[in-house]
Amino acid sequence: MPRSSNSNVVPGVNNALNQMKFEIANELGFTNYDQIDKGSLPSRVNGYVGGNITKRLVALGEAALANNAAGAINATSQVGLEQPQG
Repeated sequence: MPRSSNSNVVPGVNNALNQMKFEIANELGFTNYDQIDKGSLPSRVNGYVGGNITKRLVALGEAALANNAAGAINATSQVGLEQPQG
């Protein structure tokens, strides 16, 4: 059972995130990443894949902002997030 207590902001996004993870791992040269026991890999490898996922997600968000999709981002960002008080 996974130890992570993280939850997705957008429900039902697990499949898309897993697909992105395996695509990025494949691009980085880990062709069978979906079948590897991740616990047996060095943290550097898992961090490398995770870091590249983060870079890609940030790039997607920046591109959406640049294309005036702020309304869509604003609607998505409010799902399950607390707004700052102030």
